[in-house]
Amino acid sequence: MSDLESGIRDRAVTLRRIDKASRRALVASWLGWTFDGFETYALVLAGSAAVTSLGTSGQLERLPAYVGALVAATLLGWALGGIAAGFAADYLGRRRTLMISILWYALFTSLTAFAPGYWWLLALRFVTGMGLGAEWGSATALIGELWPDRSRGRAAAVLQSGFGVGAVLAALAWFLLQPAGNQAWRYLFLIGALPALIVLYVRRAVHDPEMWTEIRERRRNAKATAAGGGQVSPADRELLRSPFTAVFSQPHLRRRALRLLLITVVSVIGLYSVSAWIPQYTGQLAKNAGLPAGEWAANAGLVFNAASVPGYLLLGYLADKWGRKPTMLVYYAGSALILPIFFFAVSTPGVALAAAGVAGFFILGQFAWMPIYLPELFPTAGRATAISTVFNSARIAGSLVTLTAGLLISLLGSISAAATTIGVTSYAIALGLIWFVGPETKGQPLPR
Repeated sequence: MSDLESGIRDRAVTLRRIDKASRRALVASWLGWTFDGFETYALVLAGSAAVTSLGTSGQLERLPAYVGALVAATLLGWALGGIAAGFAADYLGRRRTLMISILWYALFTSLTAFAPGYWWLLALRFVTGMGLGAEWGSATALIGELWPDRSRGRAAAVLQSGFGVGAVLAALAWFLLQPAGNQAWRYLFLIGALPALIVLYVRRAVHDPEMWTEIRERRRNAKATAAGGGQVSPADRELLRSPFTAVFSQPHLRRRALRLLLITVVSVIGLYSVSAWIPQYTGQLAKNAGLPAGEWAANAGLVFNAASVPGYLLLGYLADKWGRKPTMLVYYAGSALILPIFFFAVSTPGVALAAAGVAGFFILGQFAWMPIYLPELFPTAGRATAISTVFNSARIAGSLVTLTAGLLISLLGSISAAATTIGVTSYAIALGLIWFVGPETKGQPLPR
């Protein structure tokens, strides 16, 4: 066999191995993110039942406020845990951090099922949120570094689709569990212990990307050289700094991260300012038509979340075909257009359900650009730190919007006016920001 033939054979074997490793990593990450979606939507579905079961008479009088506090605590924990886990993923590895995050939220969401009172429930939601946020950064970096340039967008979109699938599964589980009575919410959260089984698969089948292991070895060698009084190259000297400092001390990366944070915050504000109001508005239309408002509102929420799955997947396909920025423009424009149509042109609950699907397709679907585009804009040594800081810091904005949603409605006069004003303004800002967040990266290798 000639050297050329041998080289071709070895390369083919390597590519098959990489493809197998890539698929395994995607399966594991998708399962983890699916349970993140399950856990997040489980709180939306069962939060009122949990507070009703545990709350005092004074808390029950202000039920929406106490349920909103649970959501806000989860989002705040998500932000803090996600940022810390991004740092850990750059130091400890993508695989190890993914395993820790899955075990973390599996443990604490199952403990949520045994909360003896409201304040215990609130504390457990905060701690659970830390695990939920921790999973995204390590999984996103893992997929970005393992999948080939030509299909990275589609793989990341499949990862993101797990969140929508998890929400649908939570709705199905809640439907089946409700006959269990006023303690059904405990069983719903107890299902959250199942992700612990995913760790067994991750431990056996998933490995850290070569891109990251090379950085780990360079960091170890640089530490040993520096400890022995040797000369460390300027490039390797950067590896001795914390990933956060190494990334954000560079002016061009700091500016890029701030712009990306702003557009991510806009997406989060747009989502959390309308996601609760779309079901509520559909319920109002149903009530006006003499139909059961609660049932129609629940259906609208389910359709809104289910439609995100094709939204995520199509965004990934278009991002690989058209490019990252053109696809983002389409999704933000679609999000801005659907809101006034939904809240001012729709007058029957049946049409509202269809419009809720379109809204979920664009408003939730737009989040798929984040696991696609963010890893392509930062170097390997600080990639997980940077993308986790950007993605998860935006959750703080989401927690604030959740707490002030009722106030916004009061100030603007109605659900329709509030949702449309805030949503359209948010997406208009995003349309302007897209041009400045970073270069187009379609088909390009990740920065080393």
